[in-house]
Amino acid sequence: MKTVLAYSGGLDTSVCIKWIQEKYDSEVITLTVDVGQKRNFKLIEERAKKLGVLKHYYIDAKEEFVLNYVFPAIKANAMYEGVYPLSSALSRPLIASKLVEIAEKEGASAVAHGCTGKGNDQVRFEVTIRALNPELKVIAPVREWNLN
Repeated sequence: MKTVLAYSGGLDTSVCIKWIQEKYDSEVITLTVDVGQKRNFKLIEERAKKLGVLKHYYIDAKEEFVLNYVFPAIKANAMYEGVYPLSSALSRPLIASKLVEIAEKEGASAVAHGCTGKGNDQVRFEVTIRALNPELKVIAPVREWNLN
């Protein structure tokens, strides 16, 4: 089994790597999608490789994010409480679509994310994944651990 994990390089998704490997007896491929966040992506890749991933993907999706998600949202005046841009919420379907893309490319049977069970991010990820490829198993370790 192969699983593609949306990987931020943080503690939660780093722990997810080993947990998925052990619980699901799965090889893990990590994916980091750059939508403009200020991160050291080389360090994130190094961390993933130290944790024993099969492969790591980095996708620069900044232009796609702005053109296909941010601009239309601005035109629609998509703001939380009329003040805050919905940039984080807008990025989740894009990241989920890249998860599906890499899973299909790699012949993976599962994808995983590090969302908790209490926010809407899990919904944004899973609705997108199921719409694009309902055959993929979705693993949500942090939710399974019930660490809300």
